[in-house]
Amino acid sequence: MEKIINGKKLVLVRGDITEMAVDAIVNAANAHLQLGGGVAGAIRTKGGPSIQEECNRIGPIRVGEAAATGGGKLKASHVIHAVGPVHGEADEDEKLRSATVNSLERATEKGLKSIAFPAISTGIFGFPKDRCARIMLEAVGEFLARRQTSLETVMFCLWSGEDLEIFEKTLEERK
Repeated sequence: MEKIINGKKLVLVRGDITEMAVDAIVNAANAHLQLGGGVAGAIRTKGGPSIQEECNRIGPIRVGEAAATGGGKLKASHVIHAVGPVHGEADEDEKLRSATVNSLERATEKGLKSIAFPAISTGIFGFPKDRCARIMLEAVGEFLARRQTSLETVMFCLWSGEDLEIFEKTLEERK
C-alpha cells in the first residue's frame, strides 16, 4: 500500500527489515543501545559487530530519542536506533511520536532519501499495535507534510500479515 504526501511516498510492506534496500533502517532500540533480541538481534546478526561498536560509543540515550550508526554489512547504509516506550510507562504516546520524528530528523540530517521503520515498541516492550500504527503514521504524515526533508520514501516494513493489516487499516482511515 502506498500514499503520496507532499510529493513523498509513504509505503507499507510486509517483510524482513534487515533485507530492505533503503538508505536507513530503524532499529527498535533500548536506551542502552544494546542489540539484543527481535529486530535489534537480527540487525546485529546480519550487520556484523561494527554496528554494536558504534552504539557503544553513542549510548545510552533517552526514550524518545534516536541515534544513527553505519549499516555494517546490511543492504542499508545506516541504522537509526530509536528508543520507544515500554507499554505502561508515563507519556508513552508522546515518547513513541518523538522516537518516530527523531528518526526522520536523523535521516534528514544525513541527507538520506529512504528509510524503513518497524512497528516500534510492539515487541517485548508490549505497546499495542493499533496505537503504534496510529501514532507512527500520524507522526510520519505530519513530518512529510510540514517539514523540509531529503526523504523521498518512508516505508513501514512489518514482519507479520497481522501487523501489515493493522497499519493498512489505520492508513486507510487517515485518508
